[in-house]
This record gives sequence, C-alpha cells and structure tokens, in this order.
Amino acid sequence: MKLRPEQLAGALGRGLAPLYLVYGEEPLLAQEATDAIRAAARAAGVDTREVFAVEAGFDWGAFATAVASLSLFGGRRLLELRLPGGRPGDEGGRVLRAYAADPPADTVLLVLAGKLDAATQKSAWFTALEAAGVGVACLPVEARALPEWLARRAAARGMRLAPEALALLAERGEGNLLAAEQELEKLYVLYGREPIDAPTVLDVVGDSARYSIYDFADAALEGDAARVLRTLNGLRAEGEELPLALWALAREVRLLAQAAADAERGLPADASFARLKVWEKRKPLLRKALGRIGVREARRLLAGCARVDRQLKGAEPGDAWDTLLALALRLAGRDLRLVRSA
Repeated sequence: MKLRPEQLAGALGRGLAPLYLVYGEEPLLAQEATDAIRAAARAAGVDTREVFAVEAGFDWGAFATAVASLSLFGGRRLLELRLPGGRPGDEGGRVLRAYAADPPADTVLLVLAGKLDAATQKSAWFTALEAAGVGVACLPVEARALPEWLARRAAARGMRLAPEALALLAERGEGNLLAAEQELEKLYVLYGREPIDAPTVLDVVGDSARYSIYDFADAALEGDAARVLRTLNGLRAEGEELPLALWALAREVRLLAQAAADAERGLPADASFARLKVWEKRKPLLRKALGRIGVREARRLLAGCARVDRQLKGAEPGDAWDTLLALALRLAGRDLRLVRSA
C-alpha cells in the first residue's frame, strides 16, 4: 500500500503493518514519517530496536539470520534497514523479497531509502515490500501546494494566519521545507493563536527559499513572472552556473516549439505530448505555455537562447544573465520593462 506522509498517522492509528518503506528526497517528511513509525511501534509494545546500514560489503546473510532469530527477550522488535544508495543489489533484493513473502510475527521492518528513480520503484524488491506493507513517498512539496501544506500545519497548532501571510511564508520557504517548518514554529512561539498578517511575516521570517534550475523553467512555463525573478535571482545568489539555467530553459523552449508546430499541423495536444514523451505531470504546464506561445515566438525564444550562449562565450556583447531573464519573462508572457516597473 502506498501512502502520502499526511496519510500515515491515520494508518498507524489502525495498527502496525509488518513492514514500512520510507523513501524520497524530502528529508523533513522522511524524518517525521520515521519518527511516527517508531513512536507507534513503542506504543504497540515493540521494545527492541536493531539498526542495519547497507554499505559496501554489507552482509545480507547476517541480516537474514537476524530476521530469522527470535527476539532476545521474547518481545516484539523493530528492525531498521537503511539504504542510503537506494539499491540493495541482487542478494539484498532476494532477502527483501523473502521477508515480504513471510514477515516474522514478532518483527516490524522499517526500510529507509532516499530518492528512488522510476526503474527502482518498478523493481521486484520494491513492489514486494510495498505490497506486503506500507510505502511512504516523501516527495518535495510543489510551490503551488506549499501554502496549503503550511495551512494544514498551522491549523494543527491552532494558528491563525491570513492567506497573504501563508503565501508570503510559502514564498520565503520554497524548496526548503525544513526552514519553512522552523519559521512556522517560530511564529507559533512568538504569537501562539493570535492573528498573523503578512507584515508580521515580513518582520519575523527570513528568506530561506532554495531553487533549482527546474523551478526557474517551470515558473516561466507557468507564466509566473514574479517567480521567474525570484528563482533566477536565487540561483544566481547561490552560485548556480548560468549554462545550467540556460539548458533548463532552452530544453522547455525546444519542446514548446515542437508541440506548437504539431498544433499548426492539426495534431491534438495529447498526441503531440505522447510523441514527444512528455511526462503526465508536466502536461498542464506545457498546455498553459502553448496558450501564450506559438511556433514563431518559440523560434524567437530559441534564437534568444543561442544569443545567451554567445554572450557566455564572449562572442556577442551583453550581460548573459539579463538576456536569460528577459527570455524567461517573455516565455512567461511579460515584458522585462513592464516587470521592472511593476
């Protein structure tokens, strides 16, 4: 069974599963899920905990022996298996499949992994564990979902944040859930259940947002000019290499140019996306951008990307960062001069 982190508490309240697989690249959610499982295990009478870290040369035979042996004191036990690399290998895969096929009655297995790619999530060991127990996917919270995520956490504390305050808190904590949670806790300590408005958040909350080159490209596709500015400024402040940001934007522009050309030829968007192998999750962003960008404009943007590349190499005058910003804003449907005066 696969659960989102916010569904885990309800599942634990209904009883312990024989095993849990916690994975994903969001450390705050993974830590909270792990703590909740440990707490539920203690409450259910699990009194022994053993930890195994899978590193080079890990002895899977010793782990299998530990699984087969009875608890030293006859009670229930929690076995934690940490997979920092995300792959147990062939021998480990066999051991985990065998465990999933016949979990010991006195044992709860907690497998902790980081980010797992699509191929790993289709592997035999992964599907066997998820089918026999509970898989908790701790994935990053997207920018558009972050205000709601923060609102749920604020409500759990009985806090009263205005919508503008939540939006500002989300903006300042984007890409850094741990910092966003810490700032929410700071506001709770300072103001408790008193109403909190946007000026209060401005006074108290630091800007801890972290952005990736993909956030930058997505903001342009979304048509969110303000976020384009924030993400590119954030990348530049963090020392991100400009060629990587250019690559991310140019990749989306090339995809748009192909999709727009397909549309001109009368090919439906779904068929075009299938031909171009667009992920389901990205289709809404591309549809939105196609509503603003046709073939001619997409080709102009591609020419602009080539110009940024020439500026980077010193083959053309101009500031490559400024040109890249202007291109991203054009993709977002805004003129650079209008944005700067807004």
